[in-house]
Amino acid sequence: MPRPPSSPADEQVGRFVRYLRERGLSVTKPRLAVARVLFSSEGHPSVEEIQEALRERAEHVGTATVYRALDLLVQSGLALEHDFGEPFRRFEPAGSTPQHEHLLCQRCGRVVEFHHDRLERMLQLIADEHNFVPRRHRVEIHGWCAECQARGAPSSTGRR
Repeated sequence: MPRPPSSPADEQVGRFVRYLRERGLSVTKPRLAVARVLFSSEGHPSVEEIQEALRERAEHVGTATVYRALDLLVQSGLALEHDFGEPFRRFEPAGSTPQHEHLLCQRCGRVVEFHHDRLERMLQLIADEHNFVPRRHRVEIHGWCAECQARGAPSSTGRR
């Protein structure tokens, strides 16, 4: 019988399994459950959001195990960890989208990904001007999303 086509999340979980085995680490159900949630999520889930998704799937995974699994996913290069200035970390699958930047709403916590070719070219020009070879970069714009502005947060000009 032919195998059903695998999803990108399944492929990422398979890479995680190979990473664990290559290092002699245990391939456990809780680790795989955390990986599946992360690889199938949209956006940038926090540990709390990952735990909620696990509960919804009737997966019982302790908080410490979620943190350790996420640390392994980051170490493996399959996940990215973000500190958006909140009192907790957020995660996303590595390579889930091409190089992108983030708009961070300081009121509601919304994270919006964006890509802008001119920004990418400008960053490369800046690196070239300083004879610098960039390996990666991160641009975060903190402010208020359109919905929060409509509810009374300042606009980009600072006016309401």
